[in-house]
Amino acid sequence: MIHLKHISKHYPVGFGKNEVLKDIDLHIHEGEFVSIMGPSGSGKSTLLHILGLLEEPSGGEYYFDNELVSKMNEKKRTQLHRGSIGFVFQAYHLIDELTVYENIETPLLYRNISASERKSRVADVLDRFNIVAKKDLFPNQLSGGQQQLVGIARAIIGEPKVIFADEPTGNLHSDQALSIMQLFRELNQKDKITIVQVTHSDQNATYGNRIIRIMDGQVQ
Repeated sequence: MIHLKHISKHYPVGFGKNEVLKDIDLHIHEGEFVSIMGPSGSGKSTLLHILGLLEEPSGGEYYFDNELVSKMNEKKRTQLHRGSIGFVFQAYHLIDELTVYENIETPLLYRNISASERKSRVADVLDRFNIVAKKDLFPNQLSGGQQQLVGIARAIIGEPKVIFADEPTGNLHSDQALSIMQLFRELNQKDKITIVQVTHSDQNATYGNRIIRIMDGQVQ
């Protein structure tokens, strides 16, 4: 599903450059639940952002479903980003001015989906995540765990092939973190969604079926 060949990433610093990722080769198969681990500054979040099309690599090749991402035109990349990829952030990234319902619906507004279909999908996911009663509330009226539930609901509303999660429980207490990780496991096993998470937590990593360790910008 995902194949990286010799991926590198660097940023200019003065007259030199800061190498964040070096010669990354990686395969992630459809249906896997992969945890990327490493110390702070190792490059794991940068790698996740490249996988999620939020950043461009400086070199190398990224294949998604056997298609070379760098050769895709803007329309194709946008379709891939909106149609096949869901992203869950540590800081939730909900839109403060929108209700829970509107936040979840937002990804569907960018696609050719009828109002009735959007309403049906949002209703289904509100019910599944047991947040129907929260649908008219705003993010600042929710707990951290509830905000992350909304973030995950927003990520799956478009029926993605893969979810990229960047420290998804980093701002949650242990009980909330446990429920979020159990939800990810269910999405992977029941819904067959491929999941790639960046985590510092050894416990969170046990929910996946493979751990990729990064040190100094390289896969160990």
